[in-house]
Amino acid sequence: MTNYKLQIVPLGGLEEIGRNMTVFEYRGDILIVDMGLQFPEEDMPGIDYIIPNIECLRGKEDRVKGVVITHGHYDHIGAISHLSPRLKNPPIYCTPLTAAIIQKRHEEYRGAKPLNIKIITEESRIRLGEFRLEFFRVNHNIPQGIGILIQTESGTVIHAGDFKFDFSPIGERPIDVGKIARFGERGIDLLMTDSTNAESPGYQISERGIESELDKIFAKTKGRLIVSTFSSLISRLQEIINLAQKYDRKVIVEGRSMKTIFEIALRYHALQVKRGTLVDVGRVNRLKDNKVLILCTGAQGEGGAALMRIVNGEHRRIRIKKGDTFVFSSSVIPGNERAVQCLKDAIYKAGGEVIHYQMMDIHAGGHAKAEELKMMMRLARPKAVMPIHGNHFLLVSNGKIASQLGYHNRQIIIARNGQIVEVMKNRVNLTRKIVNTDYVMVDGLGVGDVSGVVLRDRQAMASDGMVVIVLTMDREGRLHGEPEIISRGFVYVKGSQELIGGIKRKVKEIIHRNRGIAATDHDLLRAKLRDDIGQQLYTKTERRPLVLPVIVKV
Repeated sequence: MTNYKLQIVPLGGLEEIGRNMTVFEYRGDILIVDMGLQFPEEDMPGIDYIIPNIECLRGKEDRVKGVVITHGHYDHIGAISHLSPRLKNPPIYCTPLTAAIIQKRHEEYRGAKPLNIKIITEESRIRLGEFRLEFFRVNHNIPQGIGILIQTESGTVIHAGDFKFDFSPIGERPIDVGKIARFGERGIDLLMTDSTNAESPGYQISERGIESELDKIFAKTKGRLIVSTFSSLISRLQEIINLAQKYDRKVIVEGRSMKTIFEIALRYHALQVKRGTLVDVGRVNRLKDNKVLILCTGAQGEGGAALMRIVNGEHRRIRIKKGDTFVFSSSVIPGNERAVQCLKDAIYKAGGEVIHYQMMDIHAGGHAKAEELKMMMRLARPKAVMPIHGNHFLLVSNGKIASQLGYHNRQIIIARNGQIVEVMKNRVNLTRKIVNTDYVMVDGLGVGDVSGVVLRDRQAMASDGMVVIVLTMDREGRLHGEPEIISRGFVYVKGSQELIGGIKRKVKEIIHRNRGIAATDHDLLRAKLRDDIGQQLYTKTERRPLVLPVIVKV
């Protein structure tokens, strides 16, 4: 019997929604599941997205035997183009549709080397070093999602990916319940299971039920239909296409991401569309209103999305007119509520009408609710359960579901990002060993060059503005002329002469008091100016603008 331990290291996805990436290490070999991004929080101005920190893999690049991707959503694939080259381009195993989405995103990175993609299906069996892998079909809100059976001599793990139990899905077969049960009969040491909807009781609505609700809207609408949803919800797109064909509406696809997904999905037969259904936007004003369906992105109120351009009158061909019906077939992502409210206001002011998920069942999530999580646990029958994919409170909620099925605390693994889990025969251990999972932020072309200090400066500028102090000084540390004070986002200079005068007097006082430093160490002088002026401004205004001293030598 082996004494080796299978180590599991979550590099993201256990304290947030997104940044999903898990490292499995056994007898020197490494397997990685997913390489996703996380979208920035509201307090991260200027940040495009966040990717996993792979510092713990430095020096181990040659030991990475492969990367398996569970499905094609950006929170599972979005970091591949950044991280794969740093890991010496290991083979990436995924289903055909997922591979196409990864390749399309990778094309945006000019000069990047080709990825080493290997196609698998739910029936594949592969060996990557010490790891033996099998797969099973799951339902999500994008086709060709898979769960993974990971086998080693020390233990067997199921990574269920993102899943729900939909027994009447659109355009694909239901989750493979029989295969999961057969895996369970073999003996599973650890089940890693989705927590996104762990707080929600019951079961997810079937996509078939969503289609019947959308059918009611199509049947009664006499004017144009403008339907907005996430471009990645390919099953939802199929439902909308089916209904457009049923009610003889021509479909105009708008929005870059929506067009991209349509192109890929059609190429890989993930969408079925009859000839003549899709038409160019140039025909929109030549068709009768009851023959038009516009399918677009932007139901979250995103500034550059197609829907926002239509509503704001900035779209080159489409304008809102009285009688238009807007259907938001998606839930509102937390943080976007205000933008969506403003979007609705603008639509109603222009004479349109909005139907959204709180009015009718026209959206279903892609993640298992409480009863479905229980079903997965009962099918797999693991010795231990490890909630993944969610904020910490969601992991705890998922753990409580496991406890309802009789699992004890020692059998429920609630880990943090970076916390190492060890799997041995008949035992799973949550260790105290933690690897670094600090944010790696992507800002334009910069990856990881925005530190916590830079982010705090941006937050300060966004919250309280900035004050620039321009000084002209000679080599002896004497001030030439008056300090120049520039305010941006803090106060209006001409209307705050008393405050500005106080800053100038304080600057002169600091320079006079630190004449020696002023002549020899400008860095130290700038630090004193930042601290003392910052404190003065807080005392006067109870605000903390970013203070930036600039010294010009003469």
